[in-house]
Amino acid sequence: MIKRTLYFGSPAYLKTANEQLVIEMHDSGETKNAPIEDIGLLILDHQQITITQALLAKLLANNTAVVTCNHTHHPVGLLLNLDGNSLQSQHFRDQIEASIPLKKQLWQQTVTSKILNQAALLQAQRQENKLLINLAKEVKSGDSENHEARAAAYYWKRIFPEFLEFRRDREGPPPNNLLNYGYAILRALVARSLVASGLLPTLGIHHRNQYNSYCLADDIMEPYRPFVDKVVCQIIRGNGKFLEMTPSMKKELLSIPTMDVRINGQKSPLMNAVQRTTSSLAKCFEGRSRKLLYPQMI
Repeated sequence: MIKRTLYFGSPAYLKTANEQLVIEMHDSGETKNAPIEDIGLLILDHQQITITQALLAKLLANNTAVVTCNHTHHPVGLLLNLDGNSLQSQHFRDQIEASIPLKKQLWQQTVTSKILNQAALLQAQRQENKLLINLAKEVKSGDSENHEARAAAYYWKRIFPEFLEFRRDREGPPPNNLLNYGYAILRALVARSLVASGLLPTLGIHHRNQYNSYCLADDIMEPYRPFVDKVVCQIIRGNGKFLEMTPSMKKELLSIPTMDVRINGQKSPLMNAVQRTTSSLAKCFEGRSRKLLYPQMI
C-alpha cells in the first residue's frame, strides 16, 4: 500500500488520539482525523504549527518521515525513526563492512541509471540525448572518469530550453527553487526507506561529506532526481518564467511520491519503487545480490 503525503501550510494544532492524527485548524476551527499507519511523509510548512510529543513518537514509530520548513518555506529538517528494522544491527554491520570494490560497483550502477534517466527525459523534451546514452554505456567502476559530471554539464544546458542560461545552483534563480523543494521531498522519501530497510542513511557508498547526515540517501536518490526534473518541466510549461513558488506548484511537487515509474519491468508509484531500491541495496550489502534495482523513466 502506498503511504500518504500530508502537507500543512497554515496554522494548525496536531495531536493524536486512538492511533489517529488529529488536526485542529486555527483559522476555520475545523477538526480532521487521519490514520497514522497510512502516513509516509508529513511536511510542516508554517511557523504557527504546534505538534505534540505524543504524536511525534507515534509518527516515528510508524516510520513516518517528518519534514520541517523554515520561514522561507524551504525544507530544512528531517526526523526519522532510529529503530526501523528488526535486523537493524546486522544490516548496520553488513553496511559498515562492505568492501570498496562492492561500493564502486554500486556507484557505477547508480551513475549509469541516473544518466539513462536524464537521457530519457531529454528525449521526452525533444532534446538531443545521444551523448548521454554513450556516456551511460561507458561508466566504469566507481565512475573513475567522472561521467556523472560530464553528463550533468550537458544535461543542465538543455533540460530547460526556456532558460538558456540556466545553471544548477541551490542558491540560484528559478527554477532552482522548484528543484530544491522537489529534491528535499525525494531525499526524505529515500532516507525513510533506508531506515525501513535497516540501513544507516549517514554512511554513503560515494558521498562522504563529514557534515552530511544523509550521505547514503544522497547516493541512492541520484537516479530518481530526473523524476523531480520531469515535474519541474511540467510546471514550467504551465507557468513560463513566472516561477516564484505558489500553492499550485507545491501541490505538483508534493505529487512526486505517487508519480509512476518503471522498476524491474513493472509500473510502480515512486514511493514504492524507492523501497524496492533500498531493499535491493540491503541485499547487496548482505552479499545476496550484486544488482541494485533502480527506476526507469516511463
